[in-house]
Amino acid sequence: MKFTKMHGCGNDYVYVDVTKNMIPHPEETARFVSDRHFGIGSDGLILIAKSDVADFQMIMYNADGSRGKMCGNGIRCVGKYVYDHGMTDKTTIKVETLAGIKTLVMTPGPDGKIEKVRVNMGAPIFEPRLVPVKFDGPEMINQPLTVLGKEYYGTAVSMGNPHFVIFCDEDVKDLDLEKIGPHFEKNPVFPEGVNTEFVNVLDRTHLRMRVWERGSGETLACGTGSCAILAAAVKNGLSERTCDIELVGGHLKNTWDEAENTIYMEGPATTVFSGTISC
Repeated sequence: MKFTKMHGCGNDYVYVDVTKNMIPHPEETARFVSDRHFGIGSDGLILIAKSDVADFQMIMYNADGSRGKMCGNGIRCVGKYVYDHGMTDKTTIKVETLAGIKTLVMTPGPDGKIEKVRVNMGAPIFEPRLVPVKFDGPEMINQPLTVLGKEYYGTAVSMGNPHFVIFCDEDVKDLDLEKIGPHFEKNPVFPEGVNTEFVNVLDRTHLRMRVWERGSGETLACGTGSCAILAAAVKNGLSERTCDIELVGGHLKNTWDEAENTIYMEGPATTVFSGTISC
């Protein structure tokens, strides 16, 4: 199997072009290639396929083999892959995902390769049944959830996948995510599991986050998570609508356009290496 390893702000995936032939058993392949000791090492597997409704289709699997609906960092790399590999000559493309069709606007660098990508990530969703989260009320905004005997206040929002955003007074760099993360991910209040973001508001245009992703554990970045924390920060009156999002692996610039009610995410996409592996 030919592959390319790519990352967006350190959120790394193995990419495979399946526009001609689909690989068998993608769930097993995702678990194998994601293993950082016995495989390639990644947060998951992303397949680039044909689409009947868009330019391309992104098929995403988490490191544990579960299917993912959407990945903001991953989709930026899909744009870079198809442009850099000559699969399109357009710098604006549409990509089909399980969270809908996303529009990508790509910026080439001096070498003609794509350097950064701006993605229309769609509107944040706060209605509990659509996140989904078990909550009696129109929106779960800054509400308590007890995990390991401690009460956390968070906001539930979907960006095509479920997120629970917690604004912290303590430095998120000091959190023991390996200990607490799984207890949010598997909490019964989230029937489909959840990605959990822990956020410091550094000022009204600068947010710092760490994330525990369902199916992958802590990752260096989460594109949908960066959009979720912006939406939650605005909802809680903590930030402006355009913010620099500081992730462990880099920075994203996100804007929640009020008129369009959509969030735009802009950030880098990087190729690490390509190769061939037997699965």
